[in-house]
Formats: sequence, structure tokens, C-alpha cells
Amino acid sequence: MELGKLFLILVFLGIWIYTTSIEPAWLEVVHIPLVLPRLDDAFDGFRLVQISDIHMGGWMNKKRLARVVDAILAERPDAVAITGDFSCERAPIKKRPRFMIELSTELRRLSAETLTFAVLGNHDHWEGGHLVRRVLKNGGVIELSNRIYSFKRGDVQFHICGVDDIWVGRANLGMVIEKIPEEGAAILLAHEPDFADISAATERFDLQISGHSHGGQIKFSNKRLPLETHLAKKYPAGLYQVGSMKQYTNRGVGMGGFKVRFNCRPEITIFELRAEEA
Repeated sequence: MELGKLFLILVFLGIWIYTTSIEPAWLEVVHIPLVLPRLDDAFDGFRLVQISDIHMGGWMNKKRLARVVDAILAERPDAVAITGDFSCERAPIKKRPRFMIELSTELRRLSAETLTFAVLGNHDHWEGGHLVRRVLKNGGVIELSNRIYSFKRGDVQFHICGVDDIWVGRANLGMVIEKIPEEGAAILLAHEPDFADISAATERFDLQISGHSHGGQIKFSNKRLPLETHLAKKYPAGLYQVGSMKQYTNRGVGMGGFKVRFNCRPEITIFELRAEEA
């Protein structure tokens, strides 16, 4: 074999190993300090961890998810938010019950240490929303689909809210707005990031956190490939300012149909929330 051809084969093999085995397992813990104007001093320093797009049963398995949970617990968060897509419809049908049990087990290990919240994503509904909801309940996770949860310290509050999946038409933002007290900072969990244009228009949320895009999974020169995800075209990855609200899109810890990552590591996000006056 010619040396040139051998070199190309070795380069291709190296790229394949890196993009399918090394980077997908190379977790990046991203610290995001954020000042929320409506956050009371009593919640200054609140640490909220976000993960997204587990897609259990695809590339993700119990061992890999356990590493994610270990990394989260090492950060000693005040709360954890999971922004949808727990399931993977491409998982072998015979193995799906086992995957769901393993997912529930790891979620229970997480929720036993810290309050854990979640909303559903499009894949969860395509797989069967009732099944995913059962997993969340068994895992001790508080589902926030069109609901809110209020933290109280003394006579002040801080709200974590959520909408059900936008793509499948289950989101009811009006219901959420009706339930939020007038006072206190509010964070919205919404699986699809482009919903930020709608939630920001209400001027009630300080931050929306989302997933769905996986950050594109493949990036060159800090630019995504021309492969766009429905409802994740405007805000595909990272931090944005949308009106008076901030939007953050997490790159996810699992993968979709293309089980490769390049220059787009799986992400655990640590939001370090600060009060404006503090």
C-alpha cells in the first residue's frame, strides 16, 4: 500500500475514533455567572445546574449517565434543571424497558441529593410522554410542564417555571404566567430555544434555558454546519440577550441520530445567579 493512502486511512481512523468515542464522552462543565435584576439578595449565589438531551438508549447508557450525575453532584448545586429529550426513539425496542429503568435509577440518585426539575422534549412525546413521565416520577424528578415551583426564603421568592414541548404543541405559556407571583425572579425551562422570542415578549422571565439543538454536534471555526434544527435556528448554542431576557442553550449530554461530536463537547452548565444589588 502506498504511504500516502496509508496516511489518509490512519488520519480518517483517528478522526473517527475521536468524534465517535473521545469527544462524546469528554464532558465540559461550563460556569455562567448571571446577574438577574429581580433576584433578591436572599438568593444571591444560588447555583442552578442544567443538563439536556440525555437520549437514553441511543449512545447514552447507564455508565455514561452515571458519570454525568457524578459530575453534577460534585458541583454541589442548589437545584438541577433538565430541559427535555430523555428518550431516544432509535433505541432497540426490546431494550427500552431496561434503559428506562436505568434512567430512573440515575435520576433518583440525583434527586436524592438536590431538587431536580424537568420539562419534556419532542422526542419524549414521540416516544410516549406517559412513559417518560413515569420515569421522572419514579426518579423523584419534579416535572414543570406548564407549571411553576417557588423557592421561599423568609418573605421573598424565586421561581423556576416550565412549559411542555413546543414542537408538539403542548406548551401553555399563558397558564404559567397566570401562576407566577408578581414579585421575584423567574427562570423558564423550555426545550426548544427559539421559544425565547415568545417568552421574552411577556417581560416576566429573567432567563430561559433550553437544549434541543445539541449545539449542532459538529462545528468548524466556531460556526455550525449548515444543518439546522427546527425551533433552534436563532439560538443554537450558548448565551443570548433576547429583549430584557437572557436565553441560554445547552449543548446536551447525549446525541441524536448522528452519533458524532466535533468541537462541540457535551455540556453541564452551572448558572451562578447573582442579585443585582449584591
